[in-house]
Amino acid sequence: IANIGDLSGTTMNYNEKKDPKLQMMPSTANGQAKLKELEARGNWESKAEYILTVMGAIIGPGNVWRFPYLCYKNGGGVFFIPYVLFLVTCGIPLFFLETSLGQYTSQGGITCWRKMCPLFEGMGYACNLVISFSAISYIVILAWAFFYLFSSFSAELPWASCGNWWNTDSCMDDSKQNRSTNLTSRQNTTLPVMEFWERRVLNISGGIEEMGNIRWELALCLLLTWVICYFCVWKGIKSTGKAAYFTATFPYAMLLVLLVRGVTLPGAIDGIIFYIYPDISRLTDPQVWMDAGTQIFFSYAISLGFLTSLGSYNSYNNDCYKDCFYLCLLNSGTSIVSGFAIFSVLGFMTYEQGVSIEEVAESGPGLAFIVYPRAVAMMPMSQIWSACFFIMIILLGLDSQFVGLECLMTSVVDLFPTYLRLEFRRELLLLAICTIGFILGLALVTEGGMYLLQLLDHHVCSGTTLLLLAICQSVCIAWVYGAERFYGNISDMIGYRPLPLMKYCWLYITPTVCTATFIFSIVKYSPLKFSNTYVYPVWANTIGWFIATISLSFIPLWMVYKMANSNGTLRQVSSSQYISTSLDRLVLSSLG
Repeated sequence: IANIGDLSGTTMNYNEKKDPKLQMMPSTANGQAKLKELEARGNWESKAEYILTVMGAIIGPGNVWRFPYLCYKNGGGVFFIPYVLFLVTCGIPLFFLETSLGQYTSQGGITCWRKMCPLFEGMGYACNLVISFSAISYIVILAWAFFYLFSSFSAELPWASCGNWWNTDSCMDDSKQNRSTNLTSRQNTTLPVMEFWERRVLNISGGIEEMGNIRWELALCLLLTWVICYFCVWKGIKSTGKAAYFTATFPYAMLLVLLVRGVTLPGAIDGIIFYIYPDISRLTDPQVWMDAGTQIFFSYAISLGFLTSLGSYNSYNNDCYKDCFYLCLLNSGTSIVSGFAIFSVLGFMTYEQGVSIEEVAESGPGLAFIVYPRAVAMMPMSQIWSACFFIMIILLGLDSQFVGLECLMTSVVDLFPTYLRLEFRRELLLLAICTIGFILGLALVTEGGMYLLQLLDHHVCSGTTLLLLAICQSVCIAWVYGAERFYGNISDMIGYRPLPLMKYCWLYITPTVCTATFIFSIVKYSPLKFSNTYVYPVWANTIGWFIATISLSFIPLWMVYKMANSNGTLRQVSSSQYISTSLDRLVLSSLG
């Protein structure tokens, strides 16, 4: 019997429990090999790095531009009722399931399923394919944000007035659209901020049929973003954790600055009232509940494998149960506070322009690149507030982007550890992935790229796909592997059993709620539109559904493959003997 500290040649990790039995293990070849494998993989250098990295993964631009609008649209303060309900029954249970799964197996988003339930390994491939599409798609938003940030450093914000080379004769300055301007005249004009967005930034074409030329200024911004992401990830969690110290915290400083500035503007209180004023009647609308459910999945990075990969670098005895509660509360709190920052500025805009809140409130990129830039153009020292806003958007999106890239790398490296952990092979693989991602992303910075981005967002990275993956995860762990068995594994890690609510959510509530939400989304399906005017052609929607089907098809295809290449029964193929001996548990515990 050898002391584990002497055996590994390393010190214990940051939150190892001091149980004497965890510091002793048999000195066998199997134990030595297990130690070397996990030591080569690495752990977080501190608890703070893990917390900040997960913060960066789950808190993104959607907290700023999606949640506040949904809250306003769906009954103000009343929206918190379905939101909290989905958070308790789906958000926190699935967040905890994925995090504890990664921590228990010390494996990424693919091999964790191989260890726990080999029949469902295809789910890992499906999740990572969705991550790949998301990484290629959403990074374009950062390219737009960089373009706006660079444009903010000018004597006058270029979207603040007409008279630029990209403006048309119908352009009218905001300063001329005062309270005396009637509605008809406003309908016959276009805003300079809209023309800057459509004609200067995007130079948008007439539809997805007209992809047009590459917007080389956006392509350079896209290249800059990929380069930053590469260097944030190139040393694995060592560089990712260090980058998160800045990218996960500085946006809060920017948010605080914008919040203080927003609530001190004239008309801010009116915008805040529109944001939180409760409308009880909206609870009878099924769409309100659908929006609450999809927002939980979007904002908590559920069903993508993010949390599993990040949790896999935790020490075995880390209290991931408490971590999940704190992170979920922080995520939702950020969304709520962002709403006050955004709607106080929208209230100021309605005060200045004499228009209703319905005319200016938007969700998604429209809020970040049209509405908010228009509002800051009306403020004194507008360049400063514009720069603060887009720095916040960039940092919120940047850490989500490079954390997703890190999770993708973790999953791939865990598939081929003996080959990819040698010398610079991991860095070369990362370079290849970033290069391919940049080349494929060039299609999204063409004149018709905006149509392609919305198509991918709607079909591939949508709530429908995430709902199906969430159902599969719950069924796999709760019914195939066993909820009670997994609870025992968790209590072995953290030293106590979590609330029974989690187990019952995995078994019954979460699959039921997700299935009901999925059925509702199918029933309410309508053809995809762009700006409520352009209807996508049938062939475009077909391509979108085909790409979504490819990712989800990995689940049944892997099951067929596994059954065809196994001699055992269905129960034997789906079951796992992972960590079946006390030796294995002691080895995992030894790494802290």
